[in-house]
Amino acid sequence: MVGWLVHIWPGKPFPLGATYDGGGTNFAIFSEVAHHIELCLIDDAGGETRLALPERDGLVWHGYLPRCGPGQRYGYRVHGPHDPAAGLRCNPAKLLLDPYAKAVDGENRWDEALFGYHFGDPDSFNETDSAPYAATSVVVNPYFDWADDRPLRIPYHETVIYEAHVKGMTMRHPDVPDDVRGTYAGLAHPAMIRHLQSLGVTALELMPVHQFVHDSTLHDRGLRNYWGYNTIGFFAPHNGYACFGTRGEQVQEFKTMVRALHRAGIEVILDVVYNHTAEGNHLGPTLSFRGVDNQAYYRLVDGDEKHYFDTTGTGNSLNVRHHESLRLIMDSLRYWVTEMHVDGFRFDLASSLAREFHQVDRLSAFFDLVNQDPVVSQVKLIAEPWDVGDGGYQVGGFPPLWTEWNGKYRDTVRDFWRGEPGSIGEFAARFTGSSDLYEADSRRPIASINFVTAHDGFTLNDLVSYNEKHNEANGEDNNDGESHNRSWNCGEEGPTEAAEVNVLRERQKRNFLATLLLSQGVPMIAHGDELSRTQHGNNNVYCQDGEISWVDWEDARAHEVLTEFTAGVARLRRDHPVFRRRRFFQGRAITGSSIEDIAWLRPDGQQMTDADWDSGTRSIGVFLNGKGIPERDDLGEQIVDDSFLLLINAHHQQVQFTVPDESYGRTWQVVVDTADPLLANARRRHPVPGGRVRVPARAMQVLQCRY
Repeated sequence: MVGWLVHIWPGKPFPLGATYDGGGTNFAIFSEVAHHIELCLIDDAGGETRLALPERDGLVWHGYLPRCGPGQRYGYRVHGPHDPAAGLRCNPAKLLLDPYAKAVDGENRWDEALFGYHFGDPDSFNETDSAPYAATSVVVNPYFDWADDRPLRIPYHETVIYEAHVKGMTMRHPDVPDDVRGTYAGLAHPAMIRHLQSLGVTALELMPVHQFVHDSTLHDRGLRNYWGYNTIGFFAPHNGYACFGTRGEQVQEFKTMVRALHRAGIEVILDVVYNHTAEGNHLGPTLSFRGVDNQAYYRLVDGDEKHYFDTTGTGNSLNVRHHESLRLIMDSLRYWVTEMHVDGFRFDLASSLAREFHQVDRLSAFFDLVNQDPVVSQVKLIAEPWDVGDGGYQVGGFPPLWTEWNGKYRDTVRDFWRGEPGSIGEFAARFTGSSDLYEADSRRPIASINFVTAHDGFTLNDLVSYNEKHNEANGEDNNDGESHNRSWNCGEEGPTEAAEVNVLRERQKRNFLATLLLSQGVPMIAHGDELSRTQHGNNNVYCQDGEISWVDWEDARAHEVLTEFTAGVARLRRDHPVFRRRRFFQGRAITGSSIEDIAWLRPDGQQMTDADWDSGTRSIGVFLNGKGIPERDDLGEQIVDDSFLLLINAHHQQVQFTVPDESYGRTWQVVVDTADPLLANARRRHPVPGGRVRVPARAMQVLQCRY
């Protein structure tokens, strides 16, 4: 027991959460429905001391404890009405996590005690104490030596995003010490930073690191919630990724990781899940928000408040119509920017945050708050622009401040390279930044976060190796995961010894990566794709915390050519602004020339006609005019670059291209060839105007003009 605590002082209502000031800790928690709230201090032996919070101001209960400092574990018991039919679910028998906890110790041990009812009787009232089975909140030390760390603020047009999993990236890396693998410290290891820098990565987008819960249903099947899209603490770095301790040490470790990445010139973007919590539907556990103020934090069905309004497919949706839920989200975002120094956010199922009523509304309170916030509005804001509700697919529908995961880019590029007929026109639109989606709102190509693969779905290797998903290991009879993957196995399903199939697969991987890195917009590479990572056909490894989902760095040595190819194309993008324009192409001649800023060419070197676009062709040339960049550098000088000619052949046969006349360029050199990744032959080739260039089946060449 915490015997030295004689009494609790009144304290202050803000900030919410537990705030250590050097002499003690202020505790503050919101609840409109509570009759009174007990602060529960947990000692090292698991003993509990309960102290009633003495004050209530503006629906916030608060108190101050002298001499209470970092490492102290605590929770809350909320006394109030329990009437599920009316949306009220207070239950003081349940030890609750602080919604504003900055750290969490332990994880829930699944037991009936964590639920507000007895199994088999959903209408019952379960008064069993949950404390022996519940994770606890932790008071943290807010002080940290950031040295000279500052926001990087890398412009979007110079950004290359790498989506990664904290644990999966390092668990099998031979150069990362065993004791820090799978942790924040492991991700900050010099070996990892060198790899990211070699690829030209400027932003690391981390899959969820907010404290999350391993679902009871997965626990029963001997599985884990590997991806982490099951948040219970929006302020706490997940304790499972900490190697130095979970009594607040995870906060210091996370900050150290951010500082190291920043010193390497790499931004940190968090994949955040504000659309729902881990408490699930009306049959879920009572862990935090449900017991604190169910009506404030969750969207309930109108006229049936026993049940939850769900547009996320997880059982509940956060109540963005309520001021307290909105405050929670905004406070969390500001905390991660100001205190944890992150550089941006990717919002999971972002459409659900815009459902102030039933429809997705780009003028919702959430967007207004973000737009007006002096802190949050200044960082990278990336939307996953869909949810599972009606009208939830909103690619191109977010406000100007936002960028979006461009799902149409993914689908179109996959279709094009697998030879789907009739995809050439949309491929051209996606390759040039998707102006049809973003230009009407005065947005620019950087609004499009381009990707071919992500955590959800096939890896790049599996995209070219499997026609069907193979998710049997998930224990759901292969019924989970997307069935329409727009994939092509190149002739055989899964691993094969057929040399011609493997050669084609490697070429297809390079086609996808080259297309991604040379498209207008912001490229995002999924972790391990440059290493030919495989999940053996499993396109939904959300529950696979093991070798099937971890990056196999030993196997990566067999794919060094792909890694070097990826790095080389990334350098080409970095060095040439024509591939990362800040404005859309206009298709008009530039000043002082008869040549447009972009030209679409047939294989015979002539410009495409309307009939050509409708012909079903799978082979096209793209001329990018380096003299036609309508932008100036930081010194006000007009940006002039080399021009490039991309010869793209998605046909199943070799195609012979004719280099256009001298008005496009006089001297050309092959700098990328997906059929010759090391350029063993291409460096000796210098095509001339009117000359012929043979592009093998399903291949792409990039020619550079140096005038």
